[in-house]
Amino acid sequence: ASSNHWLVAWSGLELNMLSMLVIMMKPKHPRTAEATIKYFLTQAIASALMLFSSMINVIQTGQWNITQMTDKYACMMLLLSMTMKLGAAPAYFWLPEVMQGTTTTTALIIASWQKIAPITILFMTYNHLPPMIMILAGIMSTIIGGWGSINQTQMRKLMAYSSISNLGWTMVIFTVSPNIATLNIAIYIMMITPTFMIMKNTSMKTLQDSTTMWTTSTVMNTTLTLMLLSMSGLPPFTGFTPKFLILNELIMQNLTPIATIMAVSSLINMFFYIRTTYITTMTTPPIMMLNTMKWRLTTTQQKLTSTLIPLSLIILPLMPILMY
Repeated sequence: ASSNHWLVAWSGLELNMLSMLVIMMKPKHPRTAEATIKYFLTQAIASALMLFSSMINVIQTGQWNITQMTDKYACMMLLLSMTMKLGAAPAYFWLPEVMQGTTTTTALIIASWQKIAPITILFMTYNHLPPMIMILAGIMSTIIGGWGSINQTQMRKLMAYSSISNLGWTMVIFTVSPNIATLNIAIYIMMITPTFMIMKNTSMKTLQDSTTMWTTSTVMNTTLTLMLLSMSGLPPFTGFTPKFLILNELIMQNLTPIATIMAVSSLINMFFYIRTTYITTMTTPPIMMLNTMKWRLTTTQQKLTSTLIPLSLIILPLMPILMY
């Protein structure tokens, strides 16, 4: 994130990927090995494409500086490599499979921290990236994120499609207002972290697990419901803030048809969030256990989760400050 030279940025991305492979391979299981290989191949191809695009730019302009990316073919290739790294459309196929094959904590890292480096590179080069192709990739990501999640029952795959959909919103606004795009990613990371923590602590892996979650902890059950509604972008929760800002900015830039497409496609996305909340709160299967509580949170997790959950739910009143 702090480099200006393409080779330094590339080596940083490679170090980041190699470190991530070790974390992913921690549980010795064939499924994690498969997910790690998929992750390695896609990230290596994306890094090679990025290096290739920077080489084209150097041949054409003689500049190794990241901000001096002016060759249009190099910019197009850079955008393709970054979408592959992020897991946005059209190169999104690896993300649900990789997140499903790893542990919940590793899936959280892939869905949050691993996005920071590619987003920073896009932020540094947004002036030269093709705006219409970025908007098209964003619309595709939002629609695919909604459609892909409709038939899913695995929670980690659902979160992967949710991540793809959120990336769509980010890509659509990136060339118009990169600050709002960065805010969108920051708020999404803030919301997805406690959601994954709750899923990990309640051993929630499928939608079926969410039906018996209220026997584990009623407070956690209610909180997860609110978190999912916030991630869907329903007012008055925090998740509505970036969506409102993005739609407002698109309309201000006379891109009303694109704003309409984004608003309609987010309804597909909202369907699976509301379905999950319905299953979590309104279905009561027979309970065979005699004990009332299955687990307790550790102190560290309590502190982090209890800090992030209010931020993920109630900072909508701060929207005027974020706008100006």
